[in-house]
Amino acid sequence: MYETMVASRHFEDLIKPAYFEGKQPVFNMAKGPLPGEMHLSDGQEPCAVGVCAHLRPADAVTATHRPHHIAIAKGVNLKDMASEIFGRANGLSGGRGGHMHLFDPRVNFCCSGIIAQGMGPAVGAAMAAKLRGTDDVAVAFIGEGAANQGAFHETLNLAAVWKAPVIFVIEDNAYGISVSKRQATAVEGNAERAAAYGMPGHFVPDNDPDEVFKVAGQAIERARGGGGPSLIEIETIRLEGHFMGDAEGYRPEGEKTSLQEKDPITRYRARLESAGAAAGDLDALEEGARSRVAAAFEHARQSAPPKPEDAFTTVFA
Repeated sequence: MYETMVASRHFEDLIKPAYFEGKQPVFNMAKGPLPGEMHLSDGQEPCAVGVCAHLRPADAVTATHRPHHIAIAKGVNLKDMASEIFGRANGLSGGRGGHMHLFDPRVNFCCSGIIAQGMGPAVGAAMAAKLRGTDDVAVAFIGEGAANQGAFHETLNLAAVWKAPVIFVIEDNAYGISVSKRQATAVEGNAERAAAYGMPGHFVPDNDPDEVFKVAGQAIERARGGGGPSLIEIETIRLEGHFMGDAEGYRPEGEKTSLQEKDPITRYRARLESAGAAAGDLDALEEGARSRVAAAFEHARQSAPPKPEDAFTTVFA
């Protein structure tokens, strides 16, 4: 789990300078090798690793517009993922999808830029597994803002009615773009909403990878055994803005500094060392993770862009 967290963080550390290439001194989102919006998941790594550590390739995962940590934890190929983000022909979708629309059927992962969009497909994947008679499960990751969308309530209700083997995971980073949760959500915690649909609701405080692992393991085991859906709400943090280039003027003074002090990777390493893990072993894990990520980015940068005529392929007339 620690190694995967480090890989995810380094992946985004390499995205940052690449994203700003061609966008300075005057920021223009359309410029550079990575045009468009870019949403980073720095700080939210525990949500992904604690859940995905229990999953198999056949288990389906749907994620949000902030998907890198989840994709990496689910086992999406780093080289293919980097190539997709750079718009290369050898990317996951031939460079067509970009970072908000990563799709890898080899490990049953997909994501979407539309809020709460992945919830319905996750229930569909769960029901497909149930009808096939397998014990595969599906997991839908959403942000706390998505819990106020109609799709959230529709899918929770249907999943409960059908006893679908699906787990809904809310990554509560306290902000829906620039609006704080307390300004937009009537209930104290979204885990409370599970009771309205007859399913267990769990709250994991303090961005704790081990507690996420424990709670997710129970929910996934319940789903595999025919017990139906569960809802997990994880208190996490967003160390970056909503998107790269976000001035973050909505944050209270000092909040960013206090969040940096809660960096989950720093805290988790300290926990592992206090539990007896050797510093040299952890250093080796970090070096290996960073090396794999660096190789993926080099692969992407050296790869060819799609041919112009490819714009007319995979298009339905």
